Amino acid sequence: MLRELKEKVKKLKQETVPIYYALFDRRTPLSAKLLAALTVTYLLSPIDLIPDFIPVLGLLDDLIIVPLLITATLKLIPQYVLDDIKSKIDSKKKLPTKWYYALPVVVLYGYLLLVIFRHAKQWFNLF
Repeated sequence: MLRELKEKVKKLKQETVPIYYALFDRRTPLSAKLLAALTVTYLLSPIDLIPDFIPVLGLLDDLIIVPLLITATLKLIPQYVLDDIKSKIDSKKKLPTKWYYALPVVVLYGYLLLVIFRHAKQWFNLF
């Protein structure tokens, strides 16, 4: 069952390239562009929101969050736009990972650490 789910996710991840190109297509609605930007940024970021080394939760990222983002984005992009983009690009093409796509995740982690540190300071009367 887990293998089948991973295969479905792998097929969905192949839709990343058309989603990326839909970002720059003027026929794509604004709501689809915003979600596509979030999806592509999350997928190309070298840092996951939920790190893979955390047991069970690390899998949730790849098996739940990513497919939900891709599926929701694909539903917002008109089918004729997707079909046109897919006809113009190579489906096996991959997008490069960029370090600056990790910035929102790093900022979120920094904020969470700050909040945890402040509360730990209050709870345990540290410092």
